[in-house]
Amino acid sequence: MSILNYRRDFLRASLAMCASVAVPSARACEFFTSTLRITHPWTRASAPGVTSALLCMKIDQVIEADRLIGVETPVANGVELVIDGAVSRLNLPIPKGREINLGEVGVIVRLVDLNHPLLIARTYPLALVFEKSGKVDAELNVDYMDQAPPVRG
Repeated sequence: MSILNYRRDFLRASLAMCASVAVPSARACEFFTSTLRITHPWTRASAPGVTSALLCMKIDQVIEADRLIGVETPVANGVELVIDGAVSRLNLPIPKGREINLGEVGVIVRLVDLNHPLLIARTYPLALVFEKSGKVDAELNVDYMDQAPPVRG
């Protein structure tokens, strides 16, 4: 192998290594629109008879303000937005440059009228609908079981 071939191979390998470091890879639990990132949509496993579940996730890397206006999943027949105990139709502002953490406290997105219990370690189809960015197909991961008494209704 000539020195030129060795040098060319070395430069290619170096560029490939730099590219892999400079461009972060997407994780399986990340979903993107052209203007934001959704990370790890999840909920807790539910017991039989429980009729609602909280949808948890992080929305960040917001380069243009948008609104979360819908959630579609075969596991529930509806969705509600809960802020400070007040329940309303889903219309969640997502300001430019901000990070939104949807969880079990604060701003809550609740899946209502569950069609069946949510089983631990399962994933279900989930579509998030944004006013400007449109529909994003994602996966709803079911993590650990809730230790609190079941919420009915």
